[in-house]
Amino acid sequence: MTFIHQRRVEFRDTDAAGIVHFSVFFPMMEEAEHAALRDVGLSVMSPENVDGHLTWPRVSASCDYVSAARFEDILDIHVTVARIGTSSVTYTFQFLRGQETIANGQIIAVCCMWHPGKPLVKQPIPPEIRQALLNL
Repeated sequence: MTFIHQRRVEFRDTDAAGIVHFSVFFPMMEEAEHAALRDVGLSVMSPENVDGHLTWPRVSASCDYVSAARFEDILDIHVTVARIGTSSVTYTFQFLRGQETIANGQIIAVCCMWHPGKPLVKQPIPPEIRQALLNL
């Protein structure tokens, strides 16, 4: 399945030529990922446990650029769960302006338990979260 997040290119996203700066695609991927997670009832950080909570640090992020996006363009960002491992999830992102592909990206995040003042501890993705991710 694919979740679609729509975003307008803001002035702050562009360089002096009015073209989206390459680095802006990474926060746009993260924004689309968070929207997709909210859509299936999840969050990238679940603070329901006072002593600690699950979080999803990124271990890899990449983006391949196909065409320029410009100020005021409306981009559809297609988010797909490409792979769910024991403790990691791989998201792919396709940036479209209409039918034109602008860029393709990928983020790999690892399920970790976070406790204040302690290092992150990788852990298996809980079954209920795995099931929700399958619904993306």
